[in-house]
Amino acid sequence: MDLKKRVAALKTDIPAVFLALKAKETPLIAKIVAGITVAYALSPIDLIPDFIPILGYLDDVILLPTLVSLTLKLIPPDVFANYREQAKGMWVDGRPKKWYYAIPIILVWALIVFLVVKAILF
Repeated sequence: MDLKKRVAALKTDIPAVFLALKAKETPLIAKIVAGITVAYALSPIDLIPDFIPILGYLDDVILLPTLVSLTLKLIPPDVFANYREQAKGMWVDGRPKKWYYAIPIILVWALIVFLVVKAILF
């Protein structure tokens, strides 16, 4: 599979990984790695900020596909194929159709910001 096909597959694979989190057939280690993958993909904060030339995008180009491929290896293929089919309709115009899946990530970051501000001010 060439690079363009892999990048296009990420649009389906990332939501499918999220959906696979709910499957009983998915092993616990796969759920943990999938949770990290989805949290990183939806998080507005990157490991290396995007405004840093080249390095800012390098973490997205390397880290996200690596996490997705690791997660895919840990999820049973038949389970993932089912969720890949379900995930095909989740993206509309390059954005998630079901935006409310990002709410837990937003709440976690809001809690982190609150705790940091509280620690600094008090």
